[in-house]
Amino acid sequence: MAVSKIEQPSSIKIDKTFISQSFENLQDSICSELEKLDGKAVFKEEKWNRPGGGGGRARVIENGHVFQKGGVNFSNVHGLLSEKMSVGLGLAPGHEFFATGVSIILHPSNPFIPIIHMNVRYFEMSNGDRWFGGGIDLTPIYINVKQAKYFHQCLKTLCERHNESYYQEFKVWADNYFYLKHRNETRGIGGIFFDRLTITPQISLEERYAFVKEVGESFIRIYKPLVEENMKPFGEDEKRWQLLRRGRYVEFNLIYDRGTKFGLDTNGRIESIFMSLPPEVNWLYNYQPLPNSEEAFTLNMLRKGIDWVNLENK
Repeated sequence: MAVSKIEQPSSIKIDKTFISQSFENLQDSICSELEKLDGKAVFKEEKWNRPGGGGGRARVIENGHVFQKGGVNFSNVHGLLSEKMSVGLGLAPGHEFFATGVSIILHPSNPFIPIIHMNVRYFEMSNGDRWFGGGIDLTPIYINVKQAKYFHQCLKTLCERHNESYYQEFKVWADNYFYLKHRNETRGIGGIFFDRLTITPQISLEERYAFVKEVGESFIRIYKPLVEENMKPFGEDEKRWQLLRRGRYVEFNLIYDRGTKFGLDTNGRIESIFMSLPPEVNWLYNYQPLPNSEEAFTLNMLRKGIDWVNLENK
C-alpha cells in the first residue's frame, strides 16, 4: 500500500470533505508502515456500506510475525441522529450528523510487546456543531517503567507543540476513561484521550485539526521502538498472563467503550466494531499473581494518577 501524504491545513479549506480524505490517507499510510514492521502479514480490506448513509474500509492483519491480530478502520458515516444517539451526545433529536475517523487496535503475539490503541475522529451536526475527538493509549502486558516514560514523554512533547494545557488535561481524561470500575484498575498505562474539541475564541478549527493530524501521524513513530525493543523470548507463564490481561481489554471494550456503543447505536458494521477484540483470551477464576513477580508489579501499577514522565525507573 502506497503511503499517501496529507496536505497541510494552510493550503486548503478545512471542511468535512477534506478531513475525511485526510483520514482515509492516514489509514493508507499506517497500514503500509505496519506491514513493513510486521514483515510477514498484509492487511485484508473489506469495504462496507451503512444502510443509513456512508460506509468505510475495514482492514485487518492476522497471524503475522509481530501481530496476531490488528485492525485499522476508516469510516465516513452520515444520516439522521437517532433518539438514542441524541441522548448519548446530549443533543436534541432530529438533526443530521456526519462522522468520520480512523481507529486502530493491535494485539501482538509476543506478551512483551504492548497492545496499542489509537483513534482520531471528526463529528459534525446539521445545526453547525462540530468537533474533534480521539486519543492514543498503551496497554502493556508487562509494564516497563522506562518504556512507559518514553511513551508519555512522546505524547507530552506532541501536545505541548499545540497547547501547553493539552497533555495534563488529556492524560487525566485518559486515566479516568480507560478505567475498569468493577476491577478498580486502569486498562493499561493510559495516554491521552480527548473529545468535543470544538472551535473557541482562542482555538480555530484549523488548529484543532493540526493537533489531531499530528496525533495520527505520530502513531508509527511512537510505537515502532516499543515493538523492536520487546521482540524477545517468552514462555507459557508469560503467555498465560497475556491472555488474562487481554480479558480485561475485552471487558472494557464491551462495557465502557464509547466507540463500541456509537457503532452499535448507528447500526455500524458489527465485524468492524468488534475488530478490537483479541483473537485469544482467557479468564481464570480469582487468579492472583505470585508476590514480588513481574505480574504483581504490573497489577500494582494499573492505577490512576501516575506521573509516568517523572517516575523513577524500576
